Amino acid sequence: MVHLDSSTLDTIGRDGRVQVPTYDRSRVHSGIVHIGVGGFHRAHQAAYVDALLERGEALDFGITGVGLLPGDRRMHEVLHDQDCLYTLVVKDPDGTLHPRVVGSIVDYLFAPDDPEAVLSALADPATRIVSLTITEGGYLANQSTGQLDADDPSIAADLVPGATPSTAFGFLTESLRRRRDAGTAPFTVLSCDNIEGNGELAHRMLVAFAGLLDPELADWIDTHVAFPTCMVDRITPVTAEEDREVLADRFDVEDGWPVVCEPFAQWVLEDRFPAGRPAYDEVGVQLVEDVRPYELMKLRLLNVGHQALAYLGYLAGYRHTHEVAADPLFAGFVRGYMDAEATPTLEPVPGVDLEDYKAELVERFAHPEIKDTLERLCAYSSDRIPKWLVPVIRANVAADRPVRRSALVVASWARYAEGVDEDGDPIDVVDQRKDAVLERAQQQREDPVAFLRDPDLFGDLVDDETFTAAYTEALESLHAHGARATLEAWERGDA
Repeated sequence: MVHLDSSTLDTIGRDGRVQVPTYDRSRVHSGIVHIGVGGFHRAHQAAYVDALLERGEALDFGITGVGLLPGDRRMHEVLHDQDCLYTLVVKDPDGTLHPRVVGSIVDYLFAPDDPEAVLSALADPATRIVSLTITEGGYLANQSTGQLDADDPSIAADLVPGATPSTAFGFLTESLRRRRDAGTAPFTVLSCDNIEGNGELAHRMLVAFAGLLDPELADWIDTHVAFPTCMVDRITPVTAEEDREVLADRFDVEDGWPVVCEPFAQWVLEDRFPAGRPAYDEVGVQLVEDVRPYELMKLRLLNVGHQALAYLGYLAGYRHTHEVAADPLFAGFVRGYMDAEATPTLEPVPGVDLEDYKAELVERFAHPEIKDTLERLCAYSSDRIPKWLVPVIRANVAADRPVRRSALVVASWARYAEGVDEDGDPIDVVDQRKDAVLERAQQQREDPVAFLRDPDLFGDLVDDETFTAAYTEALESLHAHGARATLEAWERGDA
């Protein structure tokens, strides 16, 4: 077995079973700083840059990764041990594996150990793009008002004048101040998170944060920094120990943190990069003027589709996405949501046949080799449901269209948040607002709409009788009969 690093690339790639970079990595220089390097970034944006490097392009757009959280220390250790190389394994539904060593990440900085190194990288004139995958909750927006939650404890220290930054907004603000003061053109901020209008949200939140420290700097950021919007898509489960073992046993590669993903990948990107960008369009990225139709399609069909499977499937005893997606009862419910409630809220999507897209989604969910866990999909729901599903509910209520399927999805989240499944086994609820979510879920046996009484998550939705009637009916059925029986009643038409 061969340990992955720069010195072993020739050995690893010798028999052709594992693709390795053919470009000279010593000629690749950092032009992108990416904050929040996880599996998705390495399966998506970093893979696109790697494909350009293979074509002899984008040599000045290598990636410097940045980890901000204590949990990022392991990524720092693994990548540095491997010269920032890692293996991306694309899994076909028939079990065929396509491993490739990706070389587009040229450095990785762990901010808690050396925040000045991060600031220096961000302020470097060579850095022309700063991209983000900091999760939906990382933008610190109040779910109901859409404004910066200035009281969030994670940013309190960064709002002290002269403080060493610790958050994404803190690092972005200070590095942009340094660039402005040095007469260096600003970088482009590229959000790659699953949020409607992610570029506009990043713009609004960063300007609001900077305004709390330095209103003049906030005005400069507002005027001079570009925040393109994009839609990103590739199902990328958490790397399992089995993935490391398969790579070692079948391909003789020792990789401390490989990434596995499906074959499908999509990136729709607003072409607004004043400081320049890689030739993304040459490797399949769709460059468009208006991303909104694509992002609504993806968020309301794929992302909400995942949530529609996750809670109901978990409660019914499933633990992996492909298992519940292969069950016709659950797959039919998800497709019914897509057709009856999501599709009417979408705008025309240029070049996309929505019927084909929805059918492909159901097939992707059921991909037997990805083995994505429902536990992952159920995590951080208070960052997801308000951004992805609540807008669908509001649009349909306003247009007097059905909301019963959406109501069942929310009710299944509320039932999941009670912390015990239908067999009486405990559920480890993972959520940024865990205490508040659990508390409301525990009240709903006596107060059926207790879960909806959180204005930061649902606004005034609790006051809408059409939605609450459907929601309480769904929650009552989940309590009385369980997830499967509830869906079976739907199929019979007597629920």
